[in-house]
Amino acid sequence: MLKLRENQISLWDTVLPESFRSLPAELAKIDDILDDPVFMQPFIAKFNTRRGRPTIPIETYLRLMYLKRRYQLGYETLIKEVGDSITWRRFCRIPIDEEMPDPTTLIKARQRYGDEVVEQLNELLLLKLQDEKILKTRKLRVDTTVVESNIHHPTDATLLHDGVKVITRFVSKIRRVASQAAKGFADRTQEVKEQILSIAKLLRRRTGQSWEDINAITQKVTEITEEVCNEALEVISRVNDKGRTSIKALKDKLSQAVDLTQKLIDQAKQVTSGNRNIPDRIVSFFDPKARPIKKGKLGKTAEFGYKLRIDETESGFVTGYQLYQGNPADDGLLIPAVEQHKKRFRSSPSAVATDRGFGSQSNEEALHTLGVRRISSPLKGRKSKKRMEYEAQLWFKDLQRFRAAGEAKISLLKRKYGLNRSLYRGFTGSKTWVGFGIWVHNLKRAAQII
Repeated sequence: MLKLRENQISLWDTVLPESFRSLPAELAKIDDILDDPVFMQPFIAKFNTRRGRPTIPIETYLRLMYLKRRYQLGYETLIKEVGDSITWRRFCRIPIDEEMPDPTTLIKARQRYGDEVVEQLNELLLLKLQDEKILKTRKLRVDTTVVESNIHHPTDATLLHDGVKVITRFVSKIRRVASQAAKGFADRTQEVKEQILSIAKLLRRRTGQSWEDINAITQKVTEITEEVCNEALEVISRVNDKGRTSIKALKDKLSQAVDLTQKLIDQAKQVTSGNRNIPDRIVSFFDPKARPIKKGKLGKTAEFGYKLRIDETESGFVTGYQLYQGNPADDGLLIPAVEQHKKRFRSSPSAVATDRGFGSQSNEEALHTLGVRRISSPLKGRKSKKRMEYEAQLWFKDLQRFRAAGEAKISLLKRKYGLNRSLYRGFTGSKTWVGFGIWVHNLKRAAQII
């Protein structure tokens, strides 16, 4: 049953001195913003039901998630800190004599509500700020960055090791409830681990011969993993899941693990045969949609995760964002950003500023069609004299200075709001992670301006 608010007031809350009942300036402003019933609409539209046990109150859930991302706390630390603070309890609308929710309750709530609700919360906040004349939307700057997945550095051998570990884990669970089906399956995780440890010794040689030896070890790990997959397929064929939901779920998970591991085996075989340019290369067993992305950084030749587009206006609010799989070209992301802006605020920005990666003649023509008057987007390649004079105009340079400040905003989002690395698994989890980070940033920015 969906519960929106905690209506009952504790006796202890009524007898607290005024100094304990008042909130700090930032939290008081955030509390006023979140009191708007409009933020309940996404939850009512999708999850309103009178069946089952009451959920954690939505007003409490939103305030807890704000504190979590504002101060970059884990779920267990968040619950402990809020439980120990009268101020944070009052902000989250949790009575003093009431038990704190379990951390798993917040995790399950976040997974249930998903990324679409977070996107709607961001849009509702922006529209509220626009109605209150806080948000300005005349100028727009667009840039991209990478949100890394929470994975280890991928090598073919370690990816195969992950597959072997997961397959072995699922077979062990099946063995507990259907021992006959798992008969003959051998645990070979330690054997694969020893092969991987031997790679570390070879890398110290700094000779060309070491790479040939590494390929030989990777090929050996591939052969072991193939044998594990074949044994796992025999286990799947012997499992009788009729009328047994738990065993059927384990069987399905094992099948998915085997399918993904077989893709990693094919990938490893291509690499050892000399083909190192593999399109849509899988870089994580636990986040198979993550991809290697090169952004030309000196410190990181490649980052593993998802590409993020960030749109920001002159008010300092992030008014649009989109997460992409792989590494799509920047010049193909500009028009969707302006179209989203126009749809959301019912008018196009008067000026758009981007870096050279977004620049193209077709983009400028499309933006003029959408109603953008001034476009500051340097073109790639050799420029004509007319184009150089166009880019030397004062307004063009002013917009480029405005665009350069977007780099600072990306740095702020990464350092203070967790957008450097997503701790939620998968593409959908990363969208939720990014959405909450931007929502908290915009709330904090609104509290500064109000």
